[in-house]
Amino acid sequence: MKRILFSVLTLIGLSVQAQIKMPAASPTQTLSQDFGLGKIEIVYSRPGLKGRAAFGNGTVLAPTGSVWRTGANGATKVTFSDPVTIGGKTLAAGSYGLFTIPGETSWTIIFNTNSKGWGSFDYKESEDVVRLQVKPETTSNSTETFTINVDNINAESATISLKWAKTLVNIPVTTDIKPTIRKQVKEATSGTNVNPNVYQAAANFFYDLDKDYDNALVYADKAIAANPKAYYLYLLKAKVQKELGNKKGARESAETCIKLAAEAKNDDYVRNGKELIASL
Repeated sequence: MKRILFSVLTLIGLSVQAQIKMPAASPTQTLSQDFGLGKIEIVYSRPGLKGRAAFGNGTVLAPTGSVWRTGANGATKVTFSDPVTIGGKTLAAGSYGLFTIPGETSWTIIFNTNSKGWGSFDYKESEDVVRLQVKPETTSNSTETFTINVDNINAESATISLKWAKTLVNIPVTTDIKPTIRKQVKEATSGTNVNPNVYQAAANFFYDLDKDYDNALVYADKAIAANPKAYYLYLLKAKVQKELGNKKGARESAETCIKLAAEAKNDDYVRNGKELIASL
């Protein structure tokens, strides 16, 4: 009996020791990218070509005209922390399954409410929230491992790029952060004990992003009143005045920037001030 028990325990031990860990055939990647005032997170598995054709009629990976999981294993999951607009439609914050239908001259991009299914087996067209057509591009170099990135990032726009073999597909994404920042400006500049740095941030917002030059000028003046030696604020004011068509005022502000920057030995702002005057 002891001999039998010993043999069983030995077999169990050998079985445990015999386990072999192998790398995943299509490793999972989690991509997190700051965008707007929030984030885009993408979780997907990355298949490799391994000598196979990625796209085309009858391919085993992503055949033309068939719904593709846009990766491997589980459905590709895209999570937006804030509302975004894709294909002219606004998507609420949340997680979505990213499916695609590859085509020779046009791809169908699909964002679907099902982000937890396995592959495209659980895909239902009735659960689509966005469908749009995107023209694929041909790259000069071949990408072995399927890759998703968030590229061309600006304050309110970016592209989700899909790259595999010699095919590149860009999905445009936009977000509207202006209403939120306007609310922040209003709250931060109300009351009696306002942080002077808030005025500069507000002026930059109205100048760079909101294109509301009247408000930009108001906050630039408030920032200058709180920090009259800040040469960089005079350059900002000059830019705003230029946009408002006030060339005389822009020149005077730029000249003040040059004078104060020279006293502070900041050659960059001296040069920037001169460049602005030359542009008037």
